Amino acid sequence: MLLLIDHLTRYRYDAPVRGVVQSHRLTPSLHEGQQVIDWQVTVTGGIAGGSFRDGAGDVVQGWSVKGPVSEIEVRVRGKVATTDTAGVLRGHRESVAVEAYLRDTSLTEASGGLGTLARVVEGEENRLAACHALSRAVSEAVTYVPGATASHTTAAEALEAGEGVCQDHAHILCAVARANMIPARYVSGYLLADAEGKAHQAAHAWAELFIPGLGWVGFDPANECCPDDRYVRLGSGLDAREAAPIRGSARSTGAETLDVTVAVLATQQ
Repeated sequence: MLLLIDHLTRYRYDAPVRGVVQSHRLTPSLHEGQQVIDWQVTVTGGIAGGSFRDGAGDVVQGWSVKGPVSEIEVRVRGKVATTDTAGVLRGHRESVAVEAYLRDTSLTEASGGLGTLARVVEGEENRLAACHALSRAVSEAVTYVPGATASHTTAAEALEAGEGVCQDHAHILCAVARANMIPARYVSGYLLADAEGKAHQAAHAWAELFIPGLGWVGFDPANECCPDDRYVRLGSGLDAREAAPIRGSARSTGAETLDVTVAVLATQQ
């Protein structure tokens, strides 16, 4: 499938800032399931800094903007050819040991009801079956409700509320997988809207769990499936903060507002 992506992030400041520094994970991953045909990232008044591929195989690009400035736009436009690999991440080069993804973070700590949810696969010796069961349990435990949570909401808090978005589903799945000693990581990317018109946003998140013999396999509890050719993978981390497509800071003491729009379309050429 050929997917066209248009992703705009607009930052506004209530008073001009003296400068902005950002780190981007906005370049699609290199693996058998996707091939970049065309890709461009622009930053209003931006100066591109160093770029490198980290141990997780993600491209990280630095940007800086000299002030004074009151508004910045980060725009991503591109075309990606995708292939359905049944969720298996093949041909992705990385050097981080899988055991590193057994670590909890403040967003994924297996507290509260997460311990109980993790035990739904107690006694299941087949790792693949256990991963599917955990993803299904997360889908059933948390209803997708846009705006129900915030970026700082933890996995335990979202589970207790019983409502959340794709970020919460991914965090909860990471938490319950790690509680079962299954390496798990948070993945950020894009999703083509499905035929049923589900409300999930085009900027999307899911989880990858490590299965011996298969490697990293994606699970998307929000859509109750494994990633297929509707998905474009950007990057990964222990949680949403680590895998964020854009991270940065502004030299200012004022308030910042953020607007994001993402469009993902299928094309024939």
